[in-house]
Amino acid sequence: MIRSLRCGTGFDVHRFCQDRDLVLGGVVVKHPLGLAGHSDADVLVHALMDALLGAAALPDIGSFFPDNDVTYQNISSIVLLQKVKSILNESGFEIINIDTTIICEKPKVGPYIALMKKKIGNALEVSEDLVGIKATTTEKLGFTGREEGIACQAAVLLFKKTENKTID
Repeated sequence: MIRSLRCGTGFDVHRFCQDRDLVLGGVVVKHPLGLAGHSDADVLVHALMDALLGAAALPDIGSFFPDNDVTYQNISSIVLLQKVKSILNESGFEIINIDTTIICEKPKVGPYIALMKKKIGNALEVSEDLVGIKATTTEKLGFTGREEGIACQAAVLLFKKTENKTID
């Protein structure tokens, strides 16, 4: 067997809204505003799912979990992440590592990162030490700087076992 390494990136953004919990990395974060979206709007997990699917050369999360399907309304993104893990398993992929960045002025997410890593690691059935989560601001620039929403980016490395093939 030859191991085929695959790199994927993901990006997502959601605007703040009233009357909703703020969920990041499967964790409810204390903040007066939540994020708007069809599911729980977990922008971190959405960016991660797109990175995982992209590394496997599969369609984006909207193809698997469309925002016009009531099945996914208000669903936990951690549940969707578990479904993505199943898709990767069926396709023969295994996670090597994950690196993510949360981009926002507020709230300060540092106190929640350890629990986010645990939730994501559990959902993906990988060790927490394979899950990187960082946070940064944009120094008050752009929509995140104006505290209008949160953006996240993710990078992942997967491997897939493939058959040895001879070239004629």
